[in-house]
Amino acid sequence: MYGPEILARFLSVPSATADKWGNHWQYNSRSDRHSKVACWGVAFDLMLTSSLLRTHAAASKIVLGVNQEMVDFATQRKKDLDLVIARSATSTETRGASLADLVDRYGIVLTEEERALLGGLPRLPIATVPSTSTLIALEAKACMTAHVKSLPRLYDELNSSHLCVHGAARQALAIAFVQVNASERFVSSVTNNYSLAERAPVWSEHRQPQDTNRVLDKISEMPRRSATSEVGFDGLGVVVLDARNDGSTVRIVSGPPAPPPSSTFDYAGMIVRMATVYDATFGHL
Repeated sequence: MYGPEILARFLSVPSATADKWGNHWQYNSRSDRHSKVACWGVAFDLMLTSSLLRTHAAASKIVLGVNQEMVDFATQRKKDLDLVIARSATSTETRGASLADLVDRYGIVLTEEERALLGGLPRLPIATVPSTSTLIALEAKACMTAHVKSLPRLYDELNSSHLCVHGAARQALAIAFVQVNASERFVSSVTNNYSLAERAPVWSEHRQPQDTNRVLDKISEMPRRSATSEVGFDGLGVVVLDARNDGSTVRIVSGPPAPPPSSTFDYAGMIVRMATVYDATFGHL
């Protein structure tokens, strides 16, 4: 699986866009750059893992939706998803770009191996599609600092995601990808509202591994489903990062407190499960 390494590599490089104080952040809670790249990595891994997804893409049966609005049929609740994979339609308006084109648009850095794998995939065009045609809906969330304080909002935002997705398209596979920071110190873009070129940063201190474990415990309460008649996410993957947000390299934590490979929330296991469910569910497409 390549998604987590792609995300960590991406977050290791500060954004080319500065905030209003002139700071270039690796992670900025006011920006969605991290969630877009996180979801791109999930889509990339799913395309590599599911032969049926590749077949559907090669036959122009599916398209990619970016910042796709989902509308719950019952409640009219609306939510924007970073990426969705949807059934293609003759009314689709393509934007002339594809999954591969997002690499340059987002500033994603790929290894030679990853570029070769991407080049071998069939083109998956970006299009505007009705939410009812969604097959896979991706939501990425990060908990990088103030772990305990952020738990209610993290849970509520994730929970509203799968409810909205399945309210719009019962057949869709709703996937959540959560990144949790296990670093003991962090430079927050919220706390440091001034030019870091003029003043030293204020560090946020974390109690690790307790803070990370609290987040993982809360995620474990997230509803999950194994049938369309149930309520919850179809796939839920977690990656634990060591990110200080001070310009240093972001690393993936593979040992505790990260979920072990046998865990329900293991990223690789989530990708394989979702690819398997897609193959079993949408063979008729």
